[in-house]
Amino acid sequence: MRSIHVALLAALIIPGATLGQTAQTNHMQAVHFVPPYVKAAVNDPARAQDASNDARRKITDIMVFSEVKPGQKVLELIPGSGYFTRVFSGIVGAQGHVYALWPNEYAKEDADNVATSDKLAADTHYANVSVLKQPAAQLTVPDSVDLVFTSQNYHDYPDAFMGKVDPVAFDKQVYAALKPGGLFVVVDHVAPAGSGMADTDTLHRIDPEIVKKQVESVGFVFAGESNVLRNPNDPHTIKVFDSSIRGHTDQFIYRFRKPK
Repeated sequence: MRSIHVALLAALIIPGATLGQTAQTNHMQAVHFVPPYVKAAVNDPARAQDASNDARRKITDIMVFSEVKPGQKVLELIPGSGYFTRVFSGIVGAQGHVYALWPNEYAKEDADNVATSDKLAADTHYANVSVLKQPAAQLTVPDSVDLVFTSQNYHDYPDAFMGKVDPVAFDKQVYAALKPGGLFVVVDHVAPAGSGMADTDTLHRIDPEIVKKQVESVGFVFAGESNVLRNPNDPHTIKVFDSSIRGHTDQFIYRFRKPK
């Protein structure tokens, strides 16, 4: 009830604000309902090794924001250690499926984590997970999916080691992979405003506005953002691996919807 009161008060105070606008703006600053299937997936004993990172990485908030549900199909791009994969698997359940996609070019740079994905998919506890390996510029999926999710990797696709994938062409492939009404959720490190893609291969950051422009250009509709990973103390001008900021970079989370 508190979140409703806050939204009502803000709508009364802010000239021209509507309750809907205020609720969307404060989506992740207010207390929100966490579905039981999200709680169960996050609390799964099989991912106990991840628990120490959950508060920092805001896993529950991100899952709620991504609107992932039991029975859905998820395409996770460049899944890293499988941190998100394990939770997606628990949420979608036996009737759903998770495709963990490794672009061949990236896989050459991260063989250990590719092996981790393969091991995870071979575990009967994660029987609904399969690993896809394909060229970065040729994104395909066996079935249309409800959600495409990428964390800290959208900025990698246009870089030389990935074959300089055209972001708009990439976004078109994501669009084609989704069911009508499906969601594309992008989490990435913030670069200085107006910098576009200038820092993708140096600081490993990208300007949120260029991401929004590129994704919307192929037909997606912007469907909200979350501020749970924002950090105003990040100067945006240092590498994300710098010891002073690593693990605590300013990150944007955008949600885009494919029209029905």
